[in-house]
Amino acid sequence: MPPPAPRLMLVQRHDCGLCETMLGELAALARTLTLPPIEVVDVDSDPQLLRRHGLDVPVLLLDGTVVCRHRLDAAELARLLRAAPSDAASPSGAARAAGGP
Repeated sequence: MPPPAPRLMLVQRHDCGLCETMLGELAALARTLTLPPIEVVDVDSDPQLLRRHGLDVPVLLLDGTVVCRHRLDAAELARLLRAAPSDAASPSGAARAAGGP
């Protein structure tokens, strides 16, 4: 059985300028790097996320592990994705991050 595909989660908050910036940077990065699907979650909608991250948003997680906080660390994300199974990142994730279907 193949390993599960990596998953990205952006934990953000409504009306958060840094969150909007990170989402835009992820969309730009997706034009040059194949990203797995990105799930965008409001920190205030989940008590566990709120306890864990509170005001410390945005947070980008790869398979539940923090990649970066506040600012996108594209180099670290690329390094972690290279370490993930090579066939796991899907082009549909890149399209979704770029605002596609």
